[in-house]
Amino acid sequence: MKAGVIGYPLKHSISPQFQQPAFDALGLDVTYRACEIAPPDVPQFIAGLRAGDWLGCNVTIPHKKAVYDLMDSLTEEARLIGAVNTVIYTGGALTGHNTDATGFLRALVDEAGFDVAGKRTVVLGAGGAARAAAVALLRAGAAAVALANRTVERAEALAKDLAVHFERERVAALPLETDALRGPLAGATLLVNSTSVGMAHGPAPDAAPVPTSLLGPHLLVYDLVYNPARTALLAAAEAAGAQTLEGLPMLIYQGAASFERWTGRLAPIHIMMQHGRRALYQSKVQGPESKVEER
Repeated sequence: MKAGVIGYPLKHSISPQFQQPAFDALGLDVTYRACEIAPPDVPQFIAGLRAGDWLGCNVTIPHKKAVYDLMDSLTEEARLIGAVNTVIYTGGALTGHNTDATGFLRALVDEAGFDVAGKRTVVLGAGGAARAAAVALLRAGAAAVALANRTVERAEALAKDLAVHFERERVAALPLETDALRGPLAGATLLVNSTSVGMAHGPAPDAAPVPTSLLGPHLLVYDLVYNPARTALLAAAEAAGAQTLEGLPMLIYQGAASFERWTGRLAPIHIMMQHGRRALYQSKVQGPESKVEER
């Protein structure tokens, strides 16, 4: 049987490095590989999953919305997030799922011991990762999710869309500016970075997405960037006395959720985490080819 991850470009993906060891550890005869698929070729690739020798595939940028539109059915999570990151092939049909919110929340709870219920939160960004984070937080009972983005119109559009599914008063949009963030961050207990700021080999690898003067010991700072493990934001948060959470656990947990839906078996998290960290270390030593994988 086969499984894999599709995206374009895909040289940066570490998914095969932690998914294949998981299949091997459980003695499953599955080959997992990275499949770099150009956008015009996505429909043909998805049609090929119906050949019967595929469990399914993971989906990363820029194909999540295109794959969403090609599914026979969609899970509630996929509909809420508006994108597919996991395709499951069963009974001749393709089901589109999204495990990003699951992975986001499991890392927050299992790795940081954070109870979302009743908490006020701030999410930086307004893209797919921000939407998954917001959905996870709202479903888990967050009292408020403030979405901050450089282009505030994108944050407003996301807040309006989320308000269709959740109470409008729990979602707010604001510009990613010091004065606008000061109040919300002072009253929050969780700050999530879903932007690419701080990402290795990205446009601002040494920067933090918010003024570090706004950070403090009342916050858990969760950076979804996983390469490097200790971003400028996390370093500044630690210096300010805040609790921190790196991005790799989310990547591993969302991949584990895909694994479990394909196989019906519990994913060997410790093995996946070990190999994920090893892959990041090797990319650091050898020099990465491209960007961090967006979930």
